[in-house]
Amino acid sequence: MATTRAALTDNDIRMLVKGATADERALAAHKLCRTIDRAELDDEQRALAHDILRVMAADAAELVRRAMAVTLRNSPTLPHDVANRLARDVESIALPIISFSPVFTDADLADIIRQGGPVRQMAVAKRPKLSSKITTLLVEDAPEAVVAAVCANDNARFSEVTLQRALDRFAKSEQVLTAVAYRSALPMAVTERLIDMVGDQLRDHILSHHAVSAERVLDIIVGAKERATVDLIDQAGRTADAKAFVAHLNKAGRLTPSLLLRALAHGHMTFFEWGVAELAGIPHHRTWLMIHDAGGLGLKAISERAGLPPRLLSAYRAGVDSFHAMELDGRPGDRERFQERMIQRFLTSSRRSRGRIPTTCWSGSTASAPRSRPPPADEQLFDSSGQGRRLGSS
Repeated sequence: MATTRAALTDNDIRMLVKGATADERALAAHKLCRTIDRAELDDEQRALAHDILRVMAADAAELVRRAMAVTLRNSPTLPHDVANRLARDVESIALPIISFSPVFTDADLADIIRQGGPVRQMAVAKRPKLSSKITTLLVEDAPEAVVAAVCANDNARFSEVTLQRALDRFAKSEQVLTAVAYRSALPMAVTERLIDMVGDQLRDHILSHHAVSAERVLDIIVGAKERATVDLIDQAGRTADAKAFVAHLNKAGRLTPSLLLRALAHGHMTFFEWGVAELAGIPHHRTWLMIHDAGGLGLKAISERAGLPPRLLSAYRAGVDSFHAMELDGRPGDRERFQERMIQRFLTSSRRSRGRIPTTCWSGSTASAPRSRPPPADEQLFDSSGQGRRLGSS
């Protein structure tokens, strides 16, 4: 349509101005707004259209103003002063405009945040695009639910300082911590701080989706704070039926990538093998061959099949290489000494890379490591009494 006038009848204009009922004026307002949004207007016609929109914004009937707000919520043709007037209107009218209108400046949005209250702040938090200035204001001033919403908005820009501030204000809020953890990208300092603030499930997501330094991952593996998980790992090393144990953990949602990594760091290779086999849906003897492949391609292939995070592959490889470079000594306290040496070797091997887990392949000594034969399905690194033995021994 070439002009506003060509799309409207005299009856439309008359109905908009003098309609007897709010329904009649709302219908005319909807038609006019749609026409203004779609038509190509010259300067004179645009000025006329804007004057008509100002008349509608002042209509006493909420239904008319709402028809206008909903119809023009995404329109760049809405006059700036009209958008701000509608943003101060009742919520049924203000929220569509606040949530979507592209005509607002950061200064406009800042005024809405300071004066509008939680409901309007929530509308700002969910907008399709937000600058770091606006996210900073929301994190500083808004309540928990609004901060969680803006943190969950991947189209909102955040500075590292603002993300740290969100963690400061809501350190005990599962809602906010989850929203931050599930952002598509995080600064490493925020990631590593989050790890100490969340439970196992969120921690696994963080390790799988965000860059974490090798040293920080190793701190997680050997951290004394996770007593329940360490107990579970020790139980994994003593179980007489690894196949049934990992199946139970998988069914319960506890056979996680970080649990497998911790078990590997503690020397429980058989548990690691059965756990990977369970996740991959591949028989144990085939899984064993791929895990212990000296070339490393087998471990990569079985890890991908099991759905293990690519970011942790280098950590798994370091654990397997370290395991092959060691053996049990057969003396009392063998299991505890083996685990301590395994963790220390793991740490030493991993830190040589001085890189990040997603990109660095931690060094090991696969070429010189003794290769064991595929164990029978029921073989354990440690028997039910806790007595250690060499891998592959009877």
